[in-house]
Amino acid sequence: MKKFLIVGLGNIGAEYVNTRHNIGFKIVDHFARKEAISFQTAKLGDIAECKIKGRTILLLKPNTYMNLSGKAVKYWMEKENIEKENVLIITDDLNLAFGTIRIKTKGSDGGHNGLKNIQLLLNTTEYPRFRFGISDEFKKGQQVDYVLGDWNDEEKTKLVERLELASEIITSFALAGLNNTMNSYNGK
Repeated sequence: MKKFLIVGLGNIGAEYVNTRHNIGFKIVDHFARKEAISFQTAKLGDIAECKIKGRTILLLKPNTYMNLSGKAVKYWMEKENIEKENVLIITDDLNLAFGTIRIKTKGSDGGHNGLKNIQLLLNTTEYPRFRFGISDEFKKGQQVDYVLGDWNDEEKTKLVERLELASEIITSFALAGLNNTMNSYNGK
């Protein structure tokens, strides 16, 4: 049976729940609700599991804080014997307009500390990633406040549809593969 590790990046703690930086957590939480599964606290994160058409999907929300996400990713890949091709890292991206989807097979960290740590610990830039645009609508010197800020009302409204789309992407990744998922969803 094929196994997939879907990692939503974010920071633990109530103060971060609705921040832009926690879109990875928000996406895997939405997927878990749709599949009627719940997260259990385990080593280095919260984990949930479901099966879809003979595929096992493990959802992970690292509890290491964003900057040390690689520790949790590496641990669960090794523990569950999951190849990097079957890992999907979900993260926010300042360089994309709000809600824009970009799925890639590899790439740079783009200045994202969570991706930097994952690349460091996996010793590669070649792993699937799903970037969710949060835009760069902030004044110079305000990046941290923006990224760790709550969604505005317009974004909250649009998030409903975007979270549905993100859940479709997770299912597609596990069932149709990375290339088909990229072809179907990039730019939507």
